[in-house]
Amino acid sequence: MHVLMTADTIGGVWTYTRELVTQLSRKGLRITLVSFGEIPSAQQSRWLEDFPAVSYYPTAFRLEWMQDAQSDLEQSGEFLRALIAESKPDLLHFNQFYYGTIDCEQPRVVVVHSDVVSWWVAVQGVEPPANDWIRQYRQNVVRGLSRADLVVAPSRWMLEQACRYYGDFKKTGVVYNGRDPQLFVPDAAKENYAISIGRLWDAGKQANLLLRDDLPLPTLLVGSEQSPEGVVASAQSMGRLTNLRALGQQSEGQLRQLLASASIYLATSRYEPFGLAPLEAALSRCPIVANDIETFHEVWGEDAIYFERNNPHSLVLTIQELASNPSRRSEYGDRALRRARGQFSSEKMAESYLAHYRSLLHSEVAAA
Repeated sequence: MHVLMTADTIGGVWTYTRELVTQLSRKGLRITLVSFGEIPSAQQSRWLEDFPAVSYYPTAFRLEWMQDAQSDLEQSGEFLRALIAESKPDLLHFNQFYYGTIDCEQPRVVVVHSDVVSWWVAVQGVEPPANDWIRQYRQNVVRGLSRADLVVAPSRWMLEQACRYYGDFKKTGVVYNGRDPQLFVPDAAKENYAISIGRLWDAGKQANLLLRDDLPLPTLLVGSEQSPEGVVASAQSMGRLTNLRALGQQSEGQLRQLLASASIYLATSRYEPFGLAPLEAALSRCPIVANDIETFHEVWGEDAIYFERNNPHSLVLTIQELASNPSRRSEYGDRALRRARGQFSSEKMAESYLAHYRSLLHSEVAAA
């Protein structure tokens, strides 16, 4: 089977893509991969060296959620049409909405990783203003999803949001994201600090809940302080916070070690379609303290500890209680690890996608 897949190199979609392409390649699939957003760094794309059979086309076309992106979308769409005609894949897996509109004979899977409207509602409490950018964005999303043969989301919650704001689709499915457990270190000795991963410039990650002087134990905040549009948000600008240390962006190796030694993971997001960072923490045997939102309950159930939704005081009290209770930390670290290994491995994710691919191709053959 030959799959043409699109991706972007900004944020968690690139991690998702790496995991999925790795597992599908190991299962014998041929992959043609096209990325948008930014040309990846050598470090970002080094994993592809292990898969010489993957045909990779990096581009810097702007992403559909960016303002003034329409010209880039049209050009990148033409690029994809030509590549599809040349490479003749069996199936198309788009991780962006816009390309669902491409006219072609192959079945199309479009994945809803997140979207501007549901993000805006979760963060601002209202739908975004009906300006030219949002109108064009909505039109692109509706057209792309309506023409997809299968719309996939990484959680039931995210699929419900897509249906709410963009209409009904031909066929839908939920495939939870996955990570390779072998990439993480669950057996290291835990040290006396909490950790959270979240971009300060992204209000959906709500890292500002940690910008307090009363955190009950040392806390590390990991994440980019500059958005793709150049907006900078710095924890240091808030003044000296006794127990908070902002580390900025970290390499994968550095992050692996930080998670391995952390005694608590803090999942503060108010908008989270799935949450790869808490999964990575769980695979490192960190107990998860999570914001009381629907997605975290769907993904983690009773194997996480929740603080009152968006309430910084409740977060502090929850950290304080867990920090003073080693046996509870150990219990919830073990529970998170078991759940992550059992339900959210990259191999299980790839098997789910492969089943969807086969179903779509079988339907195409049957209809011929």
